[in-house]
Amino acid sequence: MSDDCEGKSSWPELLGARAEDAVKVIEEENPYVGAVLVPEGSVVTADFRCDRVRVWFDKHGIVISVPRIG
Repeated sequence: MSDDCEGKSSWPELLGARAEDAVKVIEEENPYVGAVLVPEGSVVTADFRCDRVRVWFDKHGIVISVPRIG
């Protein structure tokens, strides 16, 4: 689905980074998206959006999965 979205669509290099830093990088590298911090274990909607990147983080504020558009 992300093939139809504009700009960079995933950030594997941010796995293990500080979540707040990841948000800044994502929004700088793709101005078409807003990065959303999501604590591990949270329930989220299943809808796909080209303007959203979820940044999943653990209790230490570390990114635990590859951020990607969706």
